[in-house]
Amino acid sequence: MRTLLLAATALLLASAASAADFDIVIRNGKVLDGAGNPWVRADVAVKDGRIVKIGQIGGSGFKEIDAAGRYVTPGFIDMMDQSSRVLLVNGGAENKLLEGVTSVIAGEGGTPVPAADIPSYFAKLERQGIAINFGTYYSPTQARVKVMGDAAGIPTPEQIKAMGKEVDIAMHAGVFGISSALVYAPSSFQSTADLIAMAKVASKCNAIYATHMRDEANKLVSAVKEAIQIGEEGGVKVEIFHLKAGFRPGWGKLMPDALATIEAARERGVDVAADMYVYTAGGTGLDITVPGWVWADGKEKGIERLKDPEIRKRLKKEIVTGYPGWSNFVEAAGGWEHVSLASAHSDEYARYNGMSIAKIGATLRKDPADVAWDILIAGLPERATALYFMMGEPDIELALRQPYVSIGSDAGAAVKPGELDALSLPHPRSNGNFTRVIAEYVEKRHVLTLPEAVRKMTSWPAARMGLSDRGLVREGMRADLLVFDPAKVKDVATYEQPLLLSTGIDEVVVNGVLAVDDGKVTGLRGGHVLRHTCSAPMAD
Repeated sequence: MRTLLLAATALLLASAASAADFDIVIRNGKVLDGAGNPWVRADVAVKDGRIVKIGQIGGSGFKEIDAAGRYVTPGFIDMMDQSSRVLLVNGGAENKLLEGVTSVIAGEGGTPVPAADIPSYFAKLERQGIAINFGTYYSPTQARVKVMGDAAGIPTPEQIKAMGKEVDIAMHAGVFGISSALVYAPSSFQSTADLIAMAKVASKCNAIYATHMRDEANKLVSAVKEAIQIGEEGGVKVEIFHLKAGFRPGWGKLMPDALATIEAARERGVDVAADMYVYTAGGTGLDITVPGWVWADGKEKGIERLKDPEIRKRLKKEIVTGYPGWSNFVEAAGGWEHVSLASAHSDEYARYNGMSIAKIGATLRKDPADVAWDILIAGLPERATALYFMMGEPDIELALRQPYVSIGSDAGAAVKPGELDALSLPHPRSNGNFTRVIAEYVEKRHVLTLPEAVRKMTSWPAARMGLSDRGLVREGMRADLLVFDPAKVKDVATYEQPLLLSTGIDEVVVNGVLAVDDGKVTGLRGGHVLRHTCSAPMAD
């Protein structure tokens, strides 16, 4: 019923708009074109979903917006989104819109459906209606699980071929490339050679290999090198998800070394770039606090192992000594006192949400490791999550200054505004990542100029993803537009109150549809599914 009402409203608006010269005219604004240029004073006219005129506009708009004293920019593009499932439940994406996000690229863990079902998944999103533009990657991990299950193992040539077929199907369905999340099982069971083989399949479609790297802590540089190798030998572009130096002992050293590695690759012609979120804490499941061997025979067997007191003794030693190939988040954070429970997903432990694992352990008079694993088990089948305070602000600022680094939230839309996002992870990045770039790093710290910050969130990611008709305020471009006063933009969400929505983004236009008006979500859904085009023939 709600969808029918919105459709009827849109039809009435379209009918009324036909009497005006344009659908929307934004007047007297300081237009930042998204390319990094200084602002110019101009009006912007929108008709039939596109920007049709920029300059002094004499005609009338069905909707007139006076932007005097405010900036007009392209809509922001979230380069690491987690909304692929939740948009099927609520296509409104209100928390995204209030940050100024008009387009998202999802798929760190792949698509929520098998490769063959991607066209029907896209069609369903379009049929139901979405308020933001949505594109995604496909993960070879999906293909691996289909072909050989979720356990560790080396694929045979026949299995590699079968996995490649799935990747080929996904590419021709319109995904932008392939993705990996190599700190998590079963994705972590993929070798560099496995991923190169999948990249070669995707390369004929001018694809991107986007990766949550194998390590973002003390082995950050070697992980960057692996990502670059996969791109270089696989013939694809490389996007490093949420670039960070998540290792307290390495602050001030690891990030400069990682950036130097990226820049050296770019110098020799490798198309590698990165995105990031601007917070000192990462957020993920408590399952990351044990090495990958625990999950090597599948999730069910892994849970059995975690219940075994003798295995727990071994795991506690490995938290101290490390384990080959494991990115130790507890060590990276500097100990359990810097790991805070986010969502327990159980009545038994929910009262401790927001408290450090070390403090919970002291309260319960238990070893913090036992507490973490008990919470993990008690929360099943949901995934108990935590915040890991691993990053330093100087490293964040250094990465943010790099011209090839864009912005990605690693967060999803919420089922209901002001509630948990799609990951059920109470992290402020869900509601404030993009507004924080402006409020904190432009207005307060002056790390970036406003034109450069806007470029990072608009034309650069659009160019990166091949979205040639988005990311700029230019005549003929898709009308994804924002109006705001940067001095009034606020990332209200904090670690203590992560569900508070951003303020200060006054108007948001998505494909010519007014999605936010005077700071309030309208409920109109003008979003499109973004499909990458593959002109190469399907493999036999």
